[in-house]
Amino acid sequence: MGPLFAGSVQAAGQAARPMGKPVIGFSTDASVATRGVYLLSFLVQQEVDRIVSFAAAQGRRSVAALIPETTYGRVAEARLQLAAARQGMRIVALERYPAGQPQAAVQRMAHAIGGTAPQADTLFMPEGGDGLPAIAQALQTAGFNAQQVKPLGTGLWNEPRVLALPALQGGWFAAPDNRGFEAFAERYRARYNTEPVRLATLSYDAVTLAAALARMQGAQAFNDGMLTTPAGFAGADGVFRFNPDGTNDRALTVQEIRGGAAVAISGAPRTLVAGN
Repeated sequence: MGPLFAGSVQAAGQAARPMGKPVIGFSTDASVATRGVYLLSFLVQQEVDRIVSFAAAQGRRSVAALIPETTYGRVAEARLQLAAARQGMRIVALERYPAGQPQAAVQRMAHAIGGTAPQADTLFMPEGGDGLPAIAQALQTAGFNAQQVKPLGTGLWNEPRVLALPALQGGWFAAPDNRGFEAFAERYRARYNTEPVRLATLSYDAVTLAAALARMQGAQAFNDGMLTTPAGFAGADGVFRFNPDGTNDRALTVQEIRGGAAVAISGAPRTLVAGN
């Protein structure tokens, strides 16, 4: 358990596979996932699926997208194309921009997201706290109104810098239920007198899962069939399951930014059944 970066996960998998040992890694790069190499990380693909399906269920029919020219941005864009098609949403504008320099891209799509009659009713921005302040400033210049065009994001939005941005108030993003991490953080602070990093729950869940499986069935529990059980497992961040291809599914909430805070408006499923 534990490789974090994609190259390390891949190398660990190559070493463990001949011995028949599964690997649980924490990389967000789904390309390194495969049978026997399982990712417990927060994958952008699942977050895009969740937020797009929720927006469609609320009657949203068209989306514009501002995509950073990063690995994360490229993965999010590819998943947006699939999710929008699946939900019957039109992509009316898509602009890419160099990381940290969104101004020109925002101006190019101003006709689609600004003014009194914007073409899009949602704006997807797979960015985090480092990049969103510059985007928010550019959106104000372009006449963007979040009451007309709903901002959509991923779990990267779940941090104070993003939640405080005036241009994103009312925006929706998909992320694990905050209550799980908050409960974990309270126990962590009581024991270690310091704050846990956000990814601490991944290693906690990996060790807890390994201990539970070993308790139930011993060493024979660590096989692909057991690890990919469709019902999944309960973790600190909610229910999750490993897929046979090494990726994961998570039960995610949809949260709305209100007054500088994140408020859950669509709860995470309590269970994951086959086909969810």
